[in-house]
Amino acid sequence: MNPDDEQQRARDIAVRVFAVVSTKWGLRVLEEVGDGRHRFRELHRAIEGISFKMLTQTLRELENHGLISRFDHHTANPHVDYTLTEAGIGLVQTVHGLCTWSRTHLERLLDTPAYQSYSSG
Repeated sequence: MNPDDEQQRARDIAVRVFAVVSTKWGLRVLEEVGDGRHRFRELHRAIEGISFKMLTQTLRELENHGLISRFDHHTANPHVDYTLTEAGIGLVQTVHGLCTWSRTHLERLLDTPAYQSYSSG
């Protein structure tokens, strides 16, 4: 694969991953899994307002995109654990880097029209 094709492929994958993570629940679920909440019920309790159905769908999407791993213990009582993959860990670290960038530039950003409502609160 030539470098231009590889770069385009990487860009396409990044856009697809961003679409999954930028949903209402995607990043929140990723962060909770990364914080050590690995069981479905633990995640459901930790994420206020998410339905069982939406948590299931979000976990499946994150798994399908290689950001979390699902491990079924195959016991009589359902026992499934979720963990971040290496890609998921890297993505969470990248998001935290974006938060650091935001804090670094907070005053300047708050002076822009898009964020005027945040600075007046």
